[in-house]
Amino acid sequence: MKPMSAPRPVPSRVRVSGTSKRPNKSSPACTRNFLERLPSEVLMEILSYLDASALFSLGHVSKLFHQLSNENTLWVKIYIAEFGRNKKRTPNCMDELLLRTATVELHDRARGYWKWLHFRTLAPCDMNKWKRQFRLISCHTGLPSQTEQVLRNLHVTWELTISDKSGQVDTHEPSWSHFCETSVTLCWSGGGRLPSHRRISTLQLHGVRRVPLNCPGLKKPGWRSLMARIDMQALTKSAQVIGQDGVVELMLLQPGIIIGVWKDQSSVAFIMFTLHFHKLVERSIQGSSLCPYVEPAVKPCFDDIDPEYGLHGYQLHIVLNNTVCKIMSGSFSQLFCRRTQIQDGLIQLSAISRREKLQHTPLSGSITLPWRCEALQGAVENCCVMSLTLLDEFKKPFWCVTSPVSLEPQKTPHISYDYDGEHFLIHYQDSDGQVKMELVWMEEQKCFFLISLVVLMTVCKVNKYFSREY
Repeated sequence: MKPMSAPRPVPSRVRVSGTSKRPNKSSPACTRNFLERLPSEVLMEILSYLDASALFSLGHVSKLFHQLSNENTLWVKIYIAEFGRNKKRTPNCMDELLLRTATVELHDRARGYWKWLHFRTLAPCDMNKWKRQFRLISCHTGLPSQTEQVLRNLHVTWELTISDKSGQVDTHEPSWSHFCETSVTLCWSGGGRLPSHRRISTLQLHGVRRVPLNCPGLKKPGWRSLMARIDMQALTKSAQVIGQDGVVELMLLQPGIIIGVWKDQSSVAFIMFTLHFHKLVERSIQGSSLCPYVEPAVKPCFDDIDPEYGLHGYQLHIVLNNTVCKIMSGSFSQLFCRRTQIQDGLIQLSAISRREKLQHTPLSGSITLPWRCEALQGAVENCCVMSLTLLDEFKKPFWCVTSPVSLEPQKTPHISYDYDGEHFLIHYQDSDGQVKMELVWMEEQKCFFLISLVVLMTVCKVNKYFSREY
């Protein structure tokens, strides 16, 4: 995490103009600014009783109080009270040298230095707590089971920075978010604040860890971690419309990112990101504002005895959900592919077979993607969010994907004597592999049945990960 840069030195004493002169009692400004007419020593004595939240809030009142609330004499007391007397803190959370020399360096440091140091030190102090919470791993997903709780405890949010072709840059907080089993969906509504999608040049997604201050209505200080940077000019031409209703159409820019565009217009109704839980905490807080978090390379042990090493022992967990509820969730173990079954550079793992009726799974809800913005809401049919987690034979995440997908009528369905309903196909594809899901609509039950689920991985991905040459 890249620390905030320390402020430049400026005079640390604040001179309150006009305090030596007799105030003009007939002046309206004099009546309104009674506190500002007090001597700076008196004001500093009053401010010394405030905690970090109140002092941070006071800095937004006026220029004078902004200067006073940044005084080092105030923040060094808060810093020592928070970090200097707690013996349970780790050495990383306490700069002992600064504490010993605080009195000497107090007036040599720039105004605001100890405020900056307080917030910088506060950030990593709870890191060990969430790492302990991450020890509990789900046997179905292979992911930490408390990811959502850790994100909330660390006060993590996300920001979307939009740059248009004219050079204007705006940063937006999410309008709403929805957590599901292995993913989170984030949405930024337009409300007239988002430019036309043809005028957007870049999108940048940052994870932000906010300092837990009690100051409602104010944007709390925090640290940003770059998670994605999207060149809109390159993607807009290849964007795919995956669904529409009477008001908006959904454009899939790349896996995990859709833009809702008002029909017959070019203005943006909303921008939606879907994020998988795998390393989501690290990606949200451990990068810098300019560089994303880089996941350490982890490879399984080399095995030169097993002739089909890397082709068996896989475990799949897949979830279909929308922005309101979960539609389907299932886990499938002991998936494999024989060497002779590798075709067209793809390794096929069959989780649900069309021939095995006992494996067929009913879906608990309709396949729709509800959306909402400031004044309108709707639902796009035959769209949902797919979240896939594929584990290797060591139960470690091997391929993780979360993306909106669309349900299309199957052009040449296989002949089925068990189902006479209409057949549909969900087909997801990226550079690492494909997912094919075949569904049948049963009119009597008024629900979909999942009758085939196949995951296809590229041989290149398997060879690179397992050091093989299939």
